[in-house]
Amino acid sequence: GINAEYGGFRPARLLTSSIYKMSKAVTCSAGINMALIKYWGKRDEELILPVNSSLSVTLDQKTLRTTTTASYDPEYKEDRFWLNGKEQDLSHPRLRNCLNSIRSSISGPEKNYKLHISSINNFPTAAGLASSASGFACLVFTLARLFGVDKELSVIARKGSGSACRSIYGGFVEWEKGDLPDGSDSIAVQFRSEDWWPELRVLILVVSAKEKDVSSTSGMETTVQTSDLLKYRASQIVPKRMLQLKEAIQEKDFEKLAEIVMKDSNQFHAVCLDTFPPIFYLNSTSQLIIQLITRYNRISGRFKAAYTFDAGPNAVLFTLDKDLPELMSVVHHYFPFNTTQTQQKISPSLKSDLDSEGCLVFENALQDVLLASVGSGPMILDPENSLLDRDGFPIKKL
Repeated sequence: GINAEYGGFRPARLLTSSIYKMSKAVTCSAGINMALIKYWGKRDEELILPVNSSLSVTLDQKTLRTTTTASYDPEYKEDRFWLNGKEQDLSHPRLRNCLNSIRSSISGPEKNYKLHISSINNFPTAAGLASSASGFACLVFTLARLFGVDKELSVIARKGSGSACRSIYGGFVEWEKGDLPDGSDSIAVQFRSEDWWPELRVLILVVSAKEKDVSSTSGMETTVQTSDLLKYRASQIVPKRMLQLKEAIQEKDFEKLAEIVMKDSNQFHAVCLDTFPPIFYLNSTSQLIIQLITRYNRISGRFKAAYTFDAGPNAVLFTLDKDLPELMSVVHHYFPFNTTQTQQKISPSLKSDLDSEGCLVFENALQDVLLASVGSGPMILDPENSLLDRDGFPIKKL
């Protein structure tokens, strides 16, 4: 039967060598990743080489995923690509980079066949929810399986979107910045698998699902040109922080992880402010969430939750399974949101402590709250999950 755990998708077996067979259509899915130490700034725009290493956690695909079907056929007249049902311009250099990198690895006649690709995100695209990461990781993984390409896929995914290289793996993933001019050593490496720390939980507070005003690509470019703080961050701060974070993950030390993650998020947004003209990704709701989590941790006498924000206003909160019900009760009380799940009510003593710290209730500030765990890398799905019909055109899903 259909595996409800994966939102109606049935994952096929994960990668084994027997999968490297030619087939005409392949469907795969990939999850988003959330950076614990942020990637911001490129040393090479064209090859997408970062000024600093970064480390992320790949999230499970129940909540947030990209699904992609790719097929080739001698009958197809041209390469075509649909995203969420709308046909896209395939002249985009990053898309072409990925397609060309895969094609250059193929030796058979199918190298010259045209492709039809359909991709769907089950969450808002370009709203600071890492859609480009899951999108390009899924595209590259799907094409590699379609053509039987067996090479370092994180390097190819990186050419589509820097952070996409980290979604090629599950669990805790390091993107090594590399030093070589050709970028061949700028790869993603799994630090620990998705089974390493099963108690870790992730809450995504969707503050806004609309596209951001300043794209990550243009924001980074301006930062590299104008921010002195970025140079200091990349050379002096991140290398030490990477070692400390790996230690925290290795030791499953949540308090240590929480402090590093919050500090790195703060510094990333400080770098955005140090950019000229400044970039504001956080909005007033984001700042209120930071305030609430800071006060909640202080009252608790330990770090029970950690916040982090990517290039957008949406908050990502990390906590442990044992502290999740209480954290949910705090978020739900101060930022009420509609949910079908039964919520634990905030305890009167905790409410009283937070109220006396100046915490206020903000109605309608959140659009959604999503719960996730640490997840696996891309998966091959059964053919019945195909997004393309027999003629190679998007299936209209109800």
